[in-house]
Amino acid sequence: MKTELETRALLNVKEMCEYLGIGQTKARELLSNPANGFTVRIGNRLYAHKGKLDNWLLNQIL
Repeated sequence: MKTELETRALLNVKEMCEYLGIGQTKARELLSNPANGFTVRIGNRLYAHKGKLDNWLLNQIL
């Protein structure tokens, strides 16, 4: 059975930290760069699009 985190399309900063195993400072630094392709801004809040984040991670490995 899938967890709630696995079924979400957008991750907030706290969820992104849990998903990637990084701290909030690094997560906010990554999200503040709109050129990364996974940042979604809704109002003044930043979210990570999970599918695009996964693709970005794969590109960082290669």
